[in-house]
Amino acid sequence: MTPRLLGRRGLCLLAPLFLAACATQQTGGAGHTTAISRVEAYFRTVNLQAVPFTQVWPNGSTGGGLITYRPGYLDMRYTLPHEMELKASERSAVFTDAQNGSETHMGLAHNALGLLLGNPVRLSGPVMVTDVQQPAGFVQLSLARTDNPSQGLVTLRFKDTAGSLTLYEVRIVDERRQLTQIRLD
Repeated sequence: MTPRLLGRRGLCLLAPLFLAACATQQTGGAGHTTAISRVEAYFRTVNLQAVPFTQVWPNGSTGGGLITYRPGYLDMRYTLPHEMELKASERSAVFTDAQNGSETHMGLAHNALGLLLGNPVRLSGPVMVTDVQQPAGFVQLSLARTDNPSQGLVTLRFKDTAGSLTLYEVRIVDERRQLTQIRLD
């Protein structure tokens, strides 16, 4: 094998290990602990009912509709690009596409989305906080599975106004490193 080919192939093979190593960094400091506690408190009381959302899929296409979320339950009803629905509970999800009549069942034990469907949502134990950012007026936390951080990363973005958190964006990077963005309007 030539050194040039080994270099490219080696980088491709090692990339997941480097990403996993980055994801396993432990956050520290009292400010980070406080932010994590505030986000857990937010998820104990959140009850989103038919909130408009916009989604950008990994291929750049967009869609949107209404989202309902409470601890342990998610319902995303798409109106764009056509009628679809994602219903998820603590352990599984069902995606229904009204255009072609298909129905897809998914387990959430190894899916990044499952990190947000605990009841209550706990940001310790099986869920690991990999990063905390707190620029003025905002809080951002990134989450991964403690036992296998390479399965995906969820980044939550909150507005922090007068001590009150409001979720405005969720970014999900799946195990194939593809990014899906969901913005609450």
